[in-house]
Amino acid sequence: MPLQHLQQVSKNNPIGIFDSGIGGLTVANAIASKLPLEDFIYFGDTAHLPYGDKSSDAICYYSLRITRFLIEKGCKMIVIACNSASATASKVLHEFYGKEIPIINVIDPLVNYVVDHNYQKIGVIATKVTTQSNIYPSKIHALNPNIDVRPLATPLLVPMIEEGFISNNISKSILENYLSNEMFTDIEALVLACTHFPLLKPAIKAYFNEKIDILDSTDVVLTEIENTLEKYGLKSEHRAQPHQFYVSDFTESFEKTTKIFYKEEIHLEHAAIW
Repeated sequence: MPLQHLQQVSKNNPIGIFDSGIGGLTVANAIASKLPLEDFIYFGDTAHLPYGDKSSDAICYYSLRITRFLIEKGCKMIVIACNSASATASKVLHEFYGKEIPIINVIDPLVNYVVDHNYQKIGVIATKVTTQSNIYPSKIHALNPNIDVRPLATPLLVPMIEEGFISNNISKSILENYLSNEMFTDIEALVLACTHFPLLKPAIKAYFNEKIDILDSTDVVLTEIENTLEKYGLKSEHRAQPHQFYVSDFTESFEKTTKIFYKEEIHLEHAAIW
């Protein structure tokens, strides 16, 4: 059955992407690189970041309002490029908008990847809200109850990355403090359950001497996006407009920080949706 909203949009309309801030630009960057015919509109809720320490009700409210904004902009698909929002608001978004438009989160594709590759012991690093939601263990165990899933909240990593501390002594010390936790002693893979964390992937690989797999959602989510576009006949035939980037609270420091996450220079526009 065709989705209601899609009857009113062209296949060349943009993909809508949102995150609590600018970490989701890692997903946007992957789309720009590997799906070059697709336009997108990115929304970073910088007025309310980080989502990692917000209540579930607050995150659901923010996510619903942002999704409505992106649908009103004519987006043909919504990508929740935030693990905290994916963990707490994905179900609500599907209840409200699932009959209108395809909605993809960053958790389910990664969960499916873990299960399909038969890992026995995996670690997960995430924000507090993602860890407290127990979303990764519960979803993985629903598919394979024999996988040993070991989640750890790492609340200092997001602000550290957004301040540009990625490859210096400060970041190394904080990262090693988390990764040295004894629960990670014999894991086969580590899931980076935040869209900020791919920027730390080289440092994490080095810490583990490249002896375990380091998994982030970027590639698997990109595959999910491409498959869903194909399913609904939404693959764009040509670029129709430049990518657009909105934030709910604009500061020059955010615009400068985008260079860490996105390969090209971008201009952030303020969208007063609250």
